[in-house]
Amino acid sequence: MVEKKIQKSPSNGLPLYPVQNIFMQAVKYVFVTGGVTSSLGKGIISASLAKLLQSRGYRVTIQKFDPYINIDPGTLNPYEHGECYVTNDGAETDLDLGHYERFLNVPTSQANNVTTGRIYKTVIDKERNGDYLGKTVQVIPHITDEIKERMTFLGKSGDFDIIITELGGTVGDIESLPYIESVRQLRYELGYNNSLVIHLTLVPYLEAAGELKTKPTQHSVKALLELGVQPDILVCRTSHHLPKELRKKIALFCNVQPNAVIESIDAPSIYDVPLLMLKEELDKTVLSKLKLSGKEAPDLTEWKGFLSRLKNPTSEVEIGIIGKYVELKDAYKSIAEALIHAGAANECKVNIHWIHSEHLTHDNIKRQLSSLNGILVAPGFGHRGVEGKLEAVRYARENKIPFLGICFGMQMAAIEFARNVLKLEGANSQEIDPNSPHQIIHLMEEQKQITAKGGTMRLGSYPCKLKKGTLVYKAYQESSIQERHRHRYEFNNAFLEQCEEHGLIASGTNPNLHLVETIELKNHPWFVGVQYHPEYKSTVMTPHPLFVSFVKATKKDK
Repeated sequence: MVEKKIQKSPSNGLPLYPVQNIFMQAVKYVFVTGGVTSSLGKGIISASLAKLLQSRGYRVTIQKFDPYINIDPGTLNPYEHGECYVTNDGAETDLDLGHYERFLNVPTSQANNVTTGRIYKTVIDKERNGDYLGKTVQVIPHITDEIKERMTFLGKSGDFDIIITELGGTVGDIESLPYIESVRQLRYELGYNNSLVIHLTLVPYLEAAGELKTKPTQHSVKALLELGVQPDILVCRTSHHLPKELRKKIALFCNVQPNAVIESIDAPSIYDVPLLMLKEELDKTVLSKLKLSGKEAPDLTEWKGFLSRLKNPTSEVEIGIIGKYVELKDAYKSIAEALIHAGAANECKVNIHWIHSEHLTHDNIKRQLSSLNGILVAPGFGHRGVEGKLEAVRYARENKIPFLGICFGMQMAAIEFARNVLKLEGANSQEIDPNSPHQIIHLMEEQKQITAKGGTMRLGSYPCKLKKGTLVYKAYQESSIQERHRHRYEFNNAFLEQCEEHGLIASGTNPNLHLVETIELKNHPWFVGVQYHPEYKSTVMTPHPLFVSFVKATKKDK
């Protein structure tokens, strides 16, 4: 560490390196806030900036702070929150962490996602343990101190040069106030050369007036200023290009430099955003304000190659995703993105058809699925839509259509096989029918004494041993793999021998617990079910081999 003389900001006289920090700060912090409305794309902007900085040679990670009081999103309804993304270390996290991994090609962890619930639980646990020595526990300083501790935790590892922190919600929300206050405090404590705030806001286009309006952005920045935080950079989400004069106006009224007003125009895909931000020089502006230099220019050759394959396919296929939450596409976000990655790897456009499993019946199954080149039965808990999923599995099996079943989808494949090939009447999952005479899927042994719902499933990365010569082995090109899980129920090994005698084999098993991890049909072009979630590990730079193989099989089917 190099000793640094304390400097003062010429604008406000505050120390750039506070008295308590007499050494130069090694890690730089970027805070991303949002205003006007939610769903503007803070996660994509954060991931795009991180990609640009990473391509310059910096070690970057992103973390998400969510303002809801749940400990994690593991118990949230997918209709409300979208998918629950699982990390290698078994954390159930916000779906934005999936974007972070897909863009950076670097795994995240439990430390990358923090909720208000987790913050308050930690503080209350400390109070119960007497850690505060009888003091009155308050939002300031106790809650904000805990937030600041979490915000800087990853920076203490020595593994990163820049930490990007995305704050969920919008400025002005009651639940966001402690996070904004924590940022205000941290900016002083870290030093104003070691941190900056990016504020993502909306510049709407009013059709009736025929012009872009800056007032929502001005009011959003004003709300942030009232909380003591001045944004350094404004990223303006818009459907129309921002004229130079409009940028100057925003800069003048929001106290930022004109080059710090960044246009974020609607893009054809999320994977175009890093190149748009590169054109806007967001990374250069960030590095300038953080006093960082000396790294090479961004090398996005591989990224551009991916985009070229994505936008210039030589063929296309139709793949149906059979699920129970298809009204909200974010419920299956990682699956959809994994198919995009696999499509680009095969120079093939994947047209996704979202099909609600509740609407599938024996009578309409052919009409609904006959135009598809591939069928994917998605994860999901509970009995709703089960019979439709079973019909989809049967259609794929009998008509030799490439099939991929994920988690619950694999379990449906095993049940359908037991019912219609083994002729085991009433075969089912213990989860769906506890009184089934043939529980092809049953509760895992270690789950039998567990009653709590949050964070108690089989979560995180586990090993799997693949049989040589199988479809999954050919896809992975290796016999030992690691994949992420999120389930309570498993294939019942009591039925394994009977299944394998009739052509449904266990092509992958956990080497320690002998749990069935993958199943496939011998007499089928491509029929695979996996208990794990391969979609979580698919990224732009490393498309998941199972999805690549699946899409390739659908091309052959076509």
